[in-house]
Amino acid sequence: MTLAKIVYASMTGNTEEIADIVAEALENLGLEVEINECTQVDASDFEDADLCIVATYTYDEGQLPDEIMDFYDDLGELDLSGKIFGVCGSGDTFYDFYCKAIDDFEESFLKTGAKKGASSVKVDLAAEEEDIQNLEAFAKELVESLNG
Repeated sequence: MTLAKIVYASMTGNTEEIADIVAEALENLGLEVEINECTQVDASDFEDADLCIVATYTYDEGQLPDEIMDFYDDLGELDLSGKIFGVCGSGDTFYDFYCKAIDDFEESFLKTGAKKGASSVKVDLAAEEEDIQNLEAFAKELVESLNG
């Protein structure tokens, strides 16, 4: 069975909810899904997955959350050629660097040789109905990328 691994960082619960929405959508599309908080896994765990997803929030003026820094650094050391990746998460449009951590993870994944499977999804704070639809479409696009 095709394995999707979702790793998330969440302070307020918004990004955890985003990760859960994507996980449910992927399960409904027939994938096996493992979802973990970023301090509970290693970036190398992505080597066992077909589909690699990071859901993160952006802290303050565009910083990566402290708890995902080690994961981010380790990700950059991997060779994920042949893998499909996607990035989603939350931010606050109040800040100039809205959802910059999502862009940072996308760049890091591209350096690993993984192929971007879907456009990143950025959610302003908590997921609302339109965001949920976008996240479900994100999951569907990722699965379609897996199937060539």
